[in-house]
Order: sequence, then C-alpha cells, then structure tokens
Amino acid sequence: MSSASNEPLNEVLRKYDINVLGIRNESYKDKKGVWWVQTPEGYKILKKISNSEDTLKHILHAVKHLSRNDIRIPAVNKTRDGKDYVNISGTCYVLSDAVEGKTPSYDVPRELEAVVKELARFHEASKGFTLLAESKPKYHLGTWVEDYTQQVEDMNKFYKIEVAQKNSNAVGKVVIEEFPYFQERAQRAIDGLKGREYREWVDEAAREGSLCHQDFAAGNLLLAPAGKVFILDTDSITVDIPARDIRKLLNKIIKKHGKWDIELVKRVLGYYHAENPLTTSQWKVVMLDLMFPHLFIGAMNKYYYKRDKEWTNEKYLKRIKEMCALEKTITPVLDNFDSIIASIRKRS
Repeated sequence: MSSASNEPLNEVLRKYDINVLGIRNESYKDKKGVWWVQTPEGYKILKKISNSEDTLKHILHAVKHLSRNDIRIPAVNKTRDGKDYVNISGTCYVLSDAVEGKTPSYDVPRELEAVVKELARFHEASKGFTLLAESKPKYHLGTWVEDYTQQVEDMNKFYKIEVAQKNSNAVGKVVIEEFPYFQERAQRAIDGLKGREYREWVDEAAREGSLCHQDFAAGNLLLAPAGKVFILDTDSITVDIPARDIRKLLNKIIKKHGKWDIELVKRVLGYYHAENPLTTSQWKVVMLDLMFPHLFIGAMNKYYYKRDKEWTNEKYLKRIKEMCALEKTITPVLDNFDSIIASIRKRS
C-alpha cells in the first residue's frame, strides 16, 4: 500500500503556474487523497482522484454544466497547458481553489433549509446536461429495480446461511430475526418501482438531463459567510433522478436526529418542493425509495463483506442493531406520506 509521502506532489504541482509555499496533507486513503497547497495568493486544494480518467472527464463535464447554471463549486485550476487535471502514470490529480466557510448543521433550521434548497437547485441546474462522448459516466438511471433486487437476493444468501447454521453469532441471530421483515418491505418497494411513476420519471430525466450528487451531505458542503452554499466533493456525480439524492440526504438527517419524525420530514420535503417542485407521482417514487431498507441492507452488506477492516464484530453488531431500530421508526412517515405531500403542495 502506498503512503501520502510517496505521492509525486511536486511533479504534479510543477504542471501549474503557481508558487508553492507549503503542502499539508488533509486526508489519505491509498487511491485518493487531499492536500492543502499554500500559495502567495491563498490556499488551493489538491485532490488525488480514485476514479478512472474517463470517469473524471464525465465529472468535470458535469461540474462545468452545473457551474454555468449558478451552482457554486470551487473553481478548477488549469494546468500550464490548459488542462483540467494532471495524469501521472494513470493516476489523476485536480487542483481547485479553496473556499472559506463553515460546515452547515442539520440542527440549525436556517442551515438545514439552505442545504435542502441547494440540493433542489443542484437538481434544477442539472437539466440540459448531456453526456460527453469520450467519457465513462457513473450511471444509475432506470436501474433501480434490478439493483435493489440484486441487493436483497445477495443478503438473502447470507440469511439462509445463518438459518442453516446451528450456532450463529450475535450478528447472525439479529439477521435471522430481522431480515424477513426487511426483505418483505424491500419487495413492496421494488414492486412499487415497477409501476409507471418510476418509468415516467426515468424517461423524463433521459430526455431533459438529470444529475445526482450521491453524497450531498453537510460534510461535503461549506456555508460561506454570505449564506451561500458551496459543494466541495463532486467525485460521485451520477446520472439519475433526483429521488436518489433526496432519499440519501433524508437518511443522513434522520440518522443524526435519531429517529424518523413526521414534522421534520415535512419541513425537509417542504424546503425542497419550494425550490424544485415535484409532481405527486414523483413524490411517490421518493416514498418507495424510502420504503426500501437501504440502511439495514447496507449494514448487513458491510458486515458480511467486512468492508471496514478495522471494525470488530461488536461494532458491526451495534451498527446493524442501530440501523434496524432506526428503519422501523419510518412506518408512520410511510403511512402518512400522501398527507405530508398534500400539506407541502398546499403551502407552495
């Protein structure tokens, strides 16, 4: 495994017309890293990109489209020969301007509102986006039924193994007890996504252009002194309908809150609808995506594939129990979703 000290940073930075005063590592994980680069004009951010060069081309093409439509993303610096990135032996690096600001908090109402409305603006600004011919885009448009079915079938294999064992460990016992409920809920969501509402939204997105950030969370945003939101991390931008981002952001907000809360959901969806109104059928797709137990299935997946090598079985057990309990508090939201949407549409 390589280390941050082995990165060819000087070689990369020589490609830019800047005077480097100092370099400080912010984070590093072999395939990607972030460094602060001090210059006489202020700081820059250098990122080692884990994506392939062709996928990076898609991301930068998407960033340019969004920036032209007034979405605030730190400016990418051009190299001496006018390129948007440096490629050293197949690894790409991007240099961007640093932005001053604070990480927004979901607990502060006006900051939560700013985050949600910026997500709505992001989706509105993505309209008109077209794929770059020579790029390799991240693409999830129209794939949900197949993807979600595969996720459930994958975890069902581990469930069956646990049932067949005579002595499952503590994690296995939780899975044996809880998986059937979440499997049934997942199947209801998948069956719903086979309906016309999802197909129509996918068709509209294919015609008009639609981008999702995929990790539009407080940690990837900066609230500038003037109250404007800057988007810092664009490495996961994909082609998909807005429901993907709405669900992901809601799950992050609810995890921080500790349980699903009808009034909080109403506020969040109301902020979004005020900036980028959705139709009743599109909101139904959002509801179906919330019905699918992404958090529980994700926790199972993380355990069985040991995706975090440093976690102990006790930590995996704690995560699965937490996600199981949190997922089950969503029932009143799902049961009252139509009235939630009716109320926010009435206010708009």
